[in-house]
Amino acid sequence: MKPMSDEQVRWLLKVIQPERTLASLPGGASLNREAHAGLLGLPVEVYATELGRMQKEASEAAVALLADPAVASMVDRLPLRKGAKVVAFGDSLTSDPQSWAVVLGEMLARRRSPDGISLTISAVAGETTTHGLVRIAGVINSRPDWILFLVGTNDARTQGLHPTKTLVHHEETARNIAELRERISKETTANCVWITPPAVNEAQVAAHRGLARFGVRFRNEDLARVANIVGEGDGPVIDAFSTLGSPPPSALLMDDGLHFTPAGQKRMAFEVIRGWSKLQ
Repeated sequence: MKPMSDEQVRWLLKVIQPERTLASLPGGASLNREAHAGLLGLPVEVYATELGRMQKEASEAAVALLADPAVASMVDRLPLRKGAKVVAFGDSLTSDPQSWAVVLGEMLARRRSPDGISLTISAVAGETTTHGLVRIAGVINSRPDWILFLVGTNDARTQGLHPTKTLVHHEETARNIAELRERISKETTANCVWITPPAVNEAQVAAHRGLARFGVRFRNEDLARVANIVGEGDGPVIDAFSTLGSPPPSALLMDDGLHFTPAGQKRMAFEVIRGWSKLQ
């Protein structure tokens, strides 16, 4: 078999994380790096090298953002008490080993280390808001102070060349998000920040070999509908869909037109910090 290119390996690690996808299975936590690499069809040394490179890039993004005094000041202003527990909840845009949430966690560790703030990522690639209704129980049980939601992208996904529906109808998406809000409100004391799903490059999604293999398609009009649903709820919302553009600049997207490059994740981290820092 022809060896995968660096870009193909990186795409696999960004999109499919066995350690998160299989975490709910009885033996999921015991799977080691060799098992993760094997499930992706990669030699363990290739897996480890690329994962290390991605994590290094996330750290470098955090350092670069904090080098701007204005951004450092935003991190200082985030409404987080000492010992605060933060959870980032989402899908592959958040579970990515160099996601905006990873960058944010690095920034908090570097800038506010004395405050002992923890950031946990609860995200599984491919999940819809319906999956989120099941998985939110674990977040509730962890008793977080803040939850950062970036959900709904996969609700807008379609399958096949001539789809007649999205994976989750927009009315069901609205009910799911309302239920998530209700559960957090009634079962926790957590504050929430909601982030709208960003747009995609439709042509690149349709042409990408990895996504096309599974018949994955997206339309930005469907994503805009989900973004509007998220934006209509109570509480603070960061409108990534509008801010990043439709489609976002090419430098922010991988060649699949859906997932972010390191520059894209860095930009997302900045937008989250900027919006969150405005809250009292």
